Amino acid sequence: MNIPNVSLIDVAVIAIYLIGITAFGIWIGYRRNTNSEQYFLAGHSLRWFTVGAAILTSNISTIHLVGLAAGGAKDGLVIGNFEWMACFTLILLALIFAPFYINSGVRTLPQFMERRYCPAARTFLAYIGILGALLIHIGISLFAAAKVFESFLGVPMYATIIVLSLFTVTYTTLGGLKAVVMTENIQAILLLGGATLVTALGLHALPSVGVHDLAEFKAAVMPDQLHMLHPVVNTQGHLSEYSWLGVVLGYPILGIWYWCADQTHVQRVLGAKNLKAGQNGALFAGFLKITPVFLMVFPGVIGYVLWQKGAFQLLNVAGTDRPDYNTMLPVMINHLVPVGLKGLLAACMAAALMSCMAAALNSCATIISLDLMKRRHPEMPDARVVTIGRFATGVIMLLAMLWSTQGDQFGTIFEAINKIPMTFAPAVTTVFVLGVLWKRGTWQAAMTTLYVGTIIGGIYFVLDMPGIGKMLLHGQAHEGFGGLITDPAQGLGIPFMLVGPIIAMLCVVIYIVTSLMTPAMDAEAVAKVCWDHPLAFLKGRLAGASDPRIITLILITVVGVLYYLLR
Repeated sequence: MNIPNVSLIDVAVIAIYLIGITAFGIWIGYRRNTNSEQYFLAGHSLRWFTVGAAILTSNISTIHLVGLAAGGAKDGLVIGNFEWMACFTLILLALIFAPFYINSGVRTLPQFMERRYCPAARTFLAYIGILGALLIHIGISLFAAAKVFESFLGVPMYATIIVLSLFTVTYTTLGGLKAVVMTENIQAILLLGGATLVTALGLHALPSVGVHDLAEFKAAVMPDQLHMLHPVVNTQGHLSEYSWLGVVLGYPILGIWYWCADQTHVQRVLGAKNLKAGQNGALFAGFLKITPVFLMVFPGVIGYVLWQKGAFQLLNVAGTDRPDYNTMLPVMINHLVPVGLKGLLAACMAAALMSCMAAALNSCATIISLDLMKRRHPEMPDARVVTIGRFATGVIMLLAMLWSTQGDQFGTIFEAINKIPMTFAPAVTTVFVLGVLWKRGTWQAAMTTLYVGTIIGGIYFVLDMPGIGKMLLHGQAHEGFGGLITDPAQGLGIPFMLVGPIIAMLCVVIYIVTSLMTPAMDAEAVAKVCWDHPLAFLKGRLAGASDPRIITLILITVVGVLYYLLR
């Protein structure tokens, strides 16, 4: 295999990492006679640090490393709102949702939906969880990693897909959740360390292009590139793609589904040793989510300055004269990182991908085994359930590998992974939030909202696909046409971050009206999975400095101060 951009030292570092992390995962997690509780939930043994680190690495994939750097170069720090707003939805997970998830003893979120609503709601969310993990967490992430390794190291795309998939599926299948989360702890350190290295090398390179202080750096960037909050209307008179209004209203729609209602991330909380460990683990993940703005988005801004000053060149998007910002991180690494350390950076990227894939694979296996198979065959022996989980892991990985080869069908991958969930996130978010905060919500309302809301979201997604829009416009679309909904010139000009709240408002109306038109559910059963009133989670005496409510206050203060400084 011809790998022109790396030395034998780099190859050795990558090989040692892949073999080492796989061996560690098997050693820490594999048990010949493991039961389903140990395999899927690590025997409820996870402490807060492990939970928090695992939540971070199950989220940060190669898409984020590449996409956040690209966003920093193209749009600036504003793209970091996807990271900092996660702090607030993780607070919701810790304080509002986790108490019911853990105290009710559920092993999956679809199971919680059955307890709150009905078996049909469990089935619906199970399939949503599997599709989300297959299409987004694994498939598109694998494609993005393969493209990066191709441009960064010269490794053929299919070779990356096969090699990383085989190593990841091996320790995930054999070790279960414990193997996944313990390897994620190592990968979290490696990931943040690699991001810190790129940031430091980028800062060190600035004087070589004539940028010696903060004033010169500010003069070299685009207007608003160093600001987190953008106005609602841009200089062209159109709605800003990432305005403060879109962030405040739009992110929670995606974020609550992603962090509070998706098995991939919540499974780490479900595996916590107790409620407090699960809550503080989610909050610790919130503190960790502060770092990507400085270690993954800001390097993109540095790269923009280096590029504009002539330190290196970016490739253009195929067939256009527009720079391909998705190549910013690989180009920066090739320009800044010396031989020998490229292997370490490649290992960091592999860590980002493998942790994300392993988390999604394990969650899929859990849902398939417990929500689909065990539920239909309750007499099934525990050993058989684990075997099915291992088999499901391999099948899902194979399907994701096949799907990943279709990643070229999307334009901007980072935007795609946020637009795809918009088909179902507003409905799922509505059903979960109102389900735990409003006792009057009924199962008929939940199912109506899930079906109708998902259909509306699907119609939006299809209409906003550039290819569909160009066809409906009979080929008269301008270059860079963004879709019939989002394009400001030939569409409605509504950014996708504002589409979510609009669909969510429709879902809330559907849920409330249907609930009031249908009989109330059994009050005693609902009381076990629903708060007495929306602020009931604040009740009770504080249990010292480690009380989740105290830690929440600290997290909100830190993020609030940072927003004020970078507003």
